[in-house]
Amino acid sequence: MIRAVIFDVGETITRDDRYWASWADWLDVPRHTLSALVGAVVVQGRDNADALRLARPGIDVAAEYRAREAADRGEHLDESDLYDDVRPALAELQRLGARVVIAGNQTARAGELLRALDLPADLVVTSGEWGVAKPQAEFFQRVIEAAEAAPGEALYIGDHPANDVMPAARAGLRTAHLRRGPWGHLWADDPNVVATADWRIDSLMELIEIVGR
Repeated sequence: MIRAVIFDVGETITRDDRYWASWADWLDVPRHTLSALVGAVVVQGRDNADALRLARPGIDVAAEYRAREAADRGEHLDESDLYDDVRPALAELQRLGARVVIAGNQTARAGELLRALDLPADLVVTSGEWGVAKPQAEFFQRVIEAAEAAPGEALYIGDHPANDVMPAARAGLRTAHLRRGPWGHLWADDPNVVATADWRIDSLMELIEIVGR
């Protein structure tokens, strides 16, 4: 029985379009260029932020982040950033009695913005607030605590094998790989994903049947 369902954020709950487009605009580079660089560094197993360093060599990412916030051009989330299946899926999971948690690699500011959307979730938290990020084992221990369920009764959903599926499985959580966004599509049929994920899904609505069994 699944008693808790925990969601990644980027390309699971929210689209990343606005995030990277805003960085491209801030750095005055074409949006397509930065998008392609993000794809390249991730395929190489590098940090997403390396795309910013390639677009502007020598950049201090943290300083630029602060400058964007000071200029009122920082992080922003609204209803248009959510995937269409998010609200109905989360609401139905709660109706079924599952504890719904949103926990991903985002800043503390992103956590504030997500909570302001008043999603049907029991807890919304980010790595910036916890002070530990995926794929570190400590992050998933925090996830288990937040789930308020045994690891085998908690399901973690995400699009990224190295950040979501693999470390969550190592922590004893059940896992679902979501074919969504560039990384979800890129690795959907990866042998490690096929062998590790308990479920492979194309929509969050598929979780309703999984939890309702």
